[in-house]
Amino acid sequence: MTEITFVDRPEFLRLYRRLYSFLRQAWERERVLHLKEMLQMSLAKADKNREEAFYELLLEMRTALITTDEIGLKQPTVCAVLLFRAVRNDEYTLAETKKLFGDEVELILRGLKKVGEFTDRRSTVESENYMRLLLSMAEDIRVVFILIARQLQLMRDAKGSDRSQRLDLSVESTYLYAPLAHRLGLYTIKSELEDLCLKYTDRENYDFIAQKLNETKRSREQYIQEFIEPVKQRLDRTGLKYDIKGRTKSIHSILNKLKKQKIEFENIYDLFAIRVILDAPADQEKAQCWQVYSIITDMYQPNPKRLKDWLSIPKSNGYESLHITVMGPKARWVEVQIRTKRMDEIAERGLAAHWKYKGVKEESTLDNWLNSLRESLEDKEANLSQKLTDFKLDLYEEEIFVFTPKGDLFKLPKGATVLDFAFAIHSKLGATCMSGRVNGKNVPIKHQLKSGDQVEINTSAHQTPKQDWLSFVVTSKARTKIRQLLKEEAGKQVDIAKETLLRRMKNRKIEVDDAHLMQLIKKLKYKTVTDFYVDIAAEKMEVNWVIDRYLELESKEEESRDAHLTVSAENFTMKPPAQDYKSTDELVIDQNLTGIDYKLAKCCNPIFGDEIFGFVSSQGIKIHRINCPNAHDLFSRYGYRVLKARWSGTTGYSSYTVVLRVIGNDQINIVANLISIISKEEGVQMRSISIDSNDGLFQGNISVMIANTSMMEQLIKKLKVVKGVKSVTRLN
Repeated sequence: MTEITFVDRPEFLRLYRRLYSFLRQAWERERVLHLKEMLQMSLAKADKNREEAFYELLLEMRTALITTDEIGLKQPTVCAVLLFRAVRNDEYTLAETKKLFGDEVELILRGLKKVGEFTDRRSTVESENYMRLLLSMAEDIRVVFILIARQLQLMRDAKGSDRSQRLDLSVESTYLYAPLAHRLGLYTIKSELEDLCLKYTDRENYDFIAQKLNETKRSREQYIQEFIEPVKQRLDRTGLKYDIKGRTKSIHSILNKLKKQKIEFENIYDLFAIRVILDAPADQEKAQCWQVYSIITDMYQPNPKRLKDWLSIPKSNGYESLHITVMGPKARWVEVQIRTKRMDEIAERGLAAHWKYKGVKEESTLDNWLNSLRESLEDKEANLSQKLTDFKLDLYEEEIFVFTPKGDLFKLPKGATVLDFAFAIHSKLGATCMSGRVNGKNVPIKHQLKSGDQVEINTSAHQTPKQDWLSFVVTSKARTKIRQLLKEEAGKQVDIAKETLLRRMKNRKIEVDDAHLMQLIKKLKYKTVTDFYVDIAAEKMEVNWVIDRYLELESKEEESRDAHLTVSAENFTMKPPAQDYKSTDELVIDQNLTGIDYKLAKCCNPIFGDEIFGFVSSQGIKIHRINCPNAHDLFSRYGYRVLKARWSGTTGYSSYTVVLRVIGNDQINIVANLISIISKEEGVQMRSISIDSNDGLFQGNISVMIANTSMMEQLIKKLKVVKGVKSVTRLN
């Protein structure tokens, strides 16, 4: 193999031994040696320098270990991960890999090739690679597991990358890979991806929470022990085989709680959860879980509103567990999760573990979800952005459970309507749905369902899908089918309208010029020809009126041609060339575009130096900070309208408004000291200040005009050293 430096050798050998040992668990020695030889030859053939090729191999080896250790995939997946670079570079064919390593390896490699250059770091979220990824998911889910594992490893290694690369990786992880991991049940990986993204995009908040967790670690561990000890004593007397431990919540989830509840860190009591994992036979799993539930709720007061029973009805990604919240010692709420070893493995490894236990459960709700995904993707009429939007909306949805009159259970996303339920049963039922009966009461089709509802559908042969249905359905299956039916109906109407227009024009002996007709459609401000004919069919435009506009346009064209005269040389004057001037454009949008009109979003007030992105809105391009409160919604729902953006130059030409929140002790002259520092700071202008004082503490919002983030950070540092000041944070 390529020469290995002293520093890298221990790491390489560690990875090699672990992967070799894993492959030998199921594969004969000869097959493993074939793989080793192929990797050696691939390194020897590398066009790039050996060191770079070697580090690519290290990345692949680390990715392969994630697929085994953290996801639980088998030997064919590891083999495919290690061989993909060589197959992508056409060093080996798929046929060769199939001959040496079997059908499974070839199938996974084929899926990876379909996704495209999955090592290409350019805007996966915004590109067709996203759709290819989804298509691969529909064919072989292991392809997506590999891509998630690779993304996780890239995020772990991103510390040494430049800011731009870290930002690109973070955006992809936040809006594509973390939601995918969530939907596939990989909760541990999802949490780590979110924490790493936060670390690279909002380091201040990340460090703040990490520091607070570190400061409270000892007291938190002491409290967990205090809670667990009496529970252990009771469980030991039952003879149950179990393991019990405490788990601190992720930094990302804690930050979300702080923002959502608008509270201080010290006021969060559910920073951790207690997990009881039972070693129970398959036929006693539920009974033992409920037995533990009974013991814990007998010892500590439960909160009935916080009971989550995913034992009786598992989540769509296979997740099974019993969650309760009880009042622990010192009157603090504590979340307790009760599950078996099998359930815990599924909770940690998602769908990969679910396959392992497929014999335990006859049906897989995840399989149903994948079938729904395939159905959506097979809609060739829908455009890419619609498909992506529908899919993204499904990723993080909470579930509700509703029943048919016969007692059959259906899982739907939260906010689902009667119409969503009708389409979930059958497309024809949805298309003819008139109303519903929920728990014996008549309701309209847009009525939102709740868990436990019993739903009956009323239909009519005269009912047809309406455009406004799309405004209240939430499932991708319903949206996809409604669009299909509307397009079919629109197609019929378009044919009728087109035939009517051409017949009338023929009757008036008008020869149709397609170019003039297209010009007219454009002039009438129609985006598509279909929309034009749909309005004619709906009688929004009278056919004869359209023909008159066509004739007017044609006559104007003729007049314009007749009026065009050659200008004589003596009357010709040359316009002076436009003067070159230095652009003061501070933004570069979509790689290399400058001089484009844009607005700074008011929701996050970006300033020069912030990590930003552009969003194409109805009012033009708006610039948002990457950690804007609305960023998640914009990326997940309208990713196709997101543009890359960056500040040009090293300093800003303009001034931006920033609001700083200062909290401290209410001391004499503290406000005067703050104002004095701001007034002395070059390039900073104070616009307003508001102070609130209560119980010896003051809280002030100071609005300043500032040129860039560097000046802002410098100002914050100086304000923090003022005697009595506890914290200074940016509000917008």
